Amino acid sequence: MTTQKNNSYIPEIEEVKKARNNLSKVVINSPLQHSLILSDKYKANVYLKREDTQVVRSYKIRGAYNKITSLDQESLAKGVVCASAGNHAQGVAYSCHKLGVKGTIFMPSPTPKQKIQQVRMFGKQMVDIMLEGDTFDDAYHAAKDFERANDCTFVHPFDDEKVIEGQATIGLELFSDADFNMDYVFLPVGGGGLSAGVSSVLKVLSPKTKIIGVEPEGAPAMLESIKQNKVISLEKIDKFVDGAAVKKVGELTFPLCQKFMEEIVLVNEGKLCSVLINMYNESGIILEPAGALSVAVLDQFADKIKGKNVVCVLSGSNNDITRTEEIRERSLLYEGLMHYFIVRFPQRAGALKEFVSEVLGPDDDILHFEYTKKTSREQGPAVVGIELKSPKDFQPLLERMKERNFYGEYLNDQPDLFRYIV
Repeated sequence: MTTQKNNSYIPEIEEVKKARNNLSKVVINSPLQHSLILSDKYKANVYLKREDTQVVRSYKIRGAYNKITSLDQESLAKGVVCASAGNHAQGVAYSCHKLGVKGTIFMPSPTPKQKIQQVRMFGKQMVDIMLEGDTFDDAYHAAKDFERANDCTFVHPFDDEKVIEGQATIGLELFSDADFNMDYVFLPVGGGGLSAGVSSVLKVLSPKTKIIGVEPEGAPAMLESIKQNKVISLEKIDKFVDGAAVKKVGELTFPLCQKFMEEIVLVNEGKLCSVLINMYNESGIILEPAGALSVAVLDQFADKIKGKNVVCVLSGSNNDITRTEEIRERSLLYEGLMHYFIVRFPQRAGALKEFVSEVLGPDDDILHFEYTKKTSREQGPAVVGIELKSPKDFQPLLERMKERNFYGEYLNDQPDLFRYIV
């Protein structure tokens, strides 16, 4: 039996072992893969726990399937419902198909068609997809209303004992497969199901292992909750890292993460994009933004992990190809290689030619250009995006623009104006 008293629930190893047995038909023991490239870069032994290789391309199948298989026959007959626009929806859909359980999945209306198609593919005839509202919160409230109206079971994406125990099976696999002492384990943190489950198991089986949670800078719900010693709700978040961007962590997951994790660290979304690109180019591994959090944080621990055994959990690879340009742009902005300006062109023939030949450097490239000629004005503003070969090229470019009276405004450090114009 699991123990829960006033939110003092801690997954018991025996319950996690039962979950592992439940999952044996749908979950692979994902590879613990040594990364030669990352090991050389950080002078450490870096291993990747490849949850991106699961059938639904994320670890979410573990919690969803374990929860649904824990229901009695009467509950199974009434069906299940969930709210998700991502990996949890796919995990629930696949579980419903495998178990022959009717599922209803609520997703926000703006959910990309690719994700809807994936959920439909995994769930087949056992799943109904309901598009509701503009945000996850809208879909969540609609799903809870559906639960009450139909007396079915809501499958929470993270704040549920059986879901946590399902995700915790990753900890059993790590302990079993690692033929070395794990000095550090880095875990992505969203609502806390994965981090709560894995940290609870490893603190029993491998108590000397330092377990580090990683959140995106734009959605630090777990870190802020730990700072305030209570579960708090963020007013707004950056939804780019959709697999880990939550406004509020779980009431069950929070105390577990607070108790068993060494610390929670934040990673800039731009840095994350650079890692996504590098992981693909250098290792041939496609990851979604949340899936790369555990690797993106390694720079912050470069001195501490030198000579150590390090495990990074890659949580998923459900990345929509339509996001490629945004990922590249965020990476270039973070690396200091993409710069946007309002350039004031003199209203005369040859001005653009002068800008290209005299202002831009030999390796500078124009990637964005918007201009409307106003014949009644001496100068016409244009929004220009310039990609540099090196961050060192920025200051000379800025000086040449000012010397020749082309400079108007620099947009990178004006986020509100930048989002509006670009």
